[in-house]
Amino acid sequence: YVAGGHYPDPYASDKPLFTIDASGVEKYKANLTPGQMAMLKKYPTWKMSVYPTRRSATFPKADLDDAVANATRAKLSPGGNGVTGTTAGVPFPIPKDGLEAIWNSTLRYKGDTYAMTWSQAAVTREGAYTPVRFEYEYDFSYGNLSKSAKDREPNKLTNFLQTVTAPARLAGQILLIHETVDQLKEPRSAWTYNPGQRRVRLAPNVAYDNPGTASDGLRTNDDFGMFNGATDRYNWKLVGKQELYVPYNSYKLSGNQLKLADVLKPGHINPDHARYELHRVWVVEATLKEGTSHIYKKRTFYIDEDSWMIMVTDKYD
Repeated sequence: YVAGGHYPDPYASDKPLFTIDASGVEKYKANLTPGQMAMLKKYPTWKMSVYPTRRSATFPKADLDDAVANATRAKLSPGGNGVTGTTAGVPFPIPKDGLEAIWNSTLRYKGDTYAMTWSQAAVTREGAYTPVRFEYEYDFSYGNLSKSAKDREPNKLTNFLQTVTAPARLAGQILLIHETVDQLKEPRSAWTYNPGQRRVRLAPNVAYDNPGTASDGLRTNDDFGMFNGATDRYNWKLVGKQELYVPYNSYKLSGNQLKLADVLKPGHINPDHARYELHRVWVVEATLKEGTSHIYKKRTFYIDEDSWMIMVTDKYD
């Protein structure tokens, strides 16, 4: 790996073991989510190529040591909307409920400070789209191994800067977020810069089910990273573990050998470039609390046992 470049694919020579299409839903349903089965049935052109399982997730030793220590020191804050007793590491290595599992995903180690470029596209049914390109910068406080525990900001997860670089009509828009751990105790702070108005404004609506930046309403703010932000609008249930075919080691999709036109197709991405593997996941169900609102009445999260990344989400209106 060369800093500033793409990650080299260590599994480029792997061949698919088999492919699942609509005709194989019944055969493989024990290892598919309801959403995956619905996709296979709805789109005759969709398929899932299953590759050998590679347990490639890895973390720095200091992060793993913190996770071990957290087993006896980390606790959910009152109401379950934050974590106390730790400033680094997976807080609940042996989760007892859905909230602990989702906090493990939110607070997993993602690096200390880094920048990246990103593309987003809302594809029409006919396959047309206008790419929206971003620059992201992250500066983590929780779990930042370059800082000692006393130097990490209390209740701070990360500072996040998003800059739109294309298309021209959106270029120059900036979003700055100070993300906290307990967002009921201290809500996230957000500001936007509009180049047309040349003004910086507070952005309290950057949360929950408000539309994400330039997403044409197809992504909510708390869809970013599969889930982020406050947990207070849902009841969280830990269903247990399951073996599923999930996206994993998708170096081809995130590399620089494909063009957007190679990937983005009507209805779904080009299945020829996607990679699925059989992995154990934690299954967490989130159901909307009475008296609250969200466009998703229910969400099921499938969280990788090794990395604590959310691999798949099924969402219900």
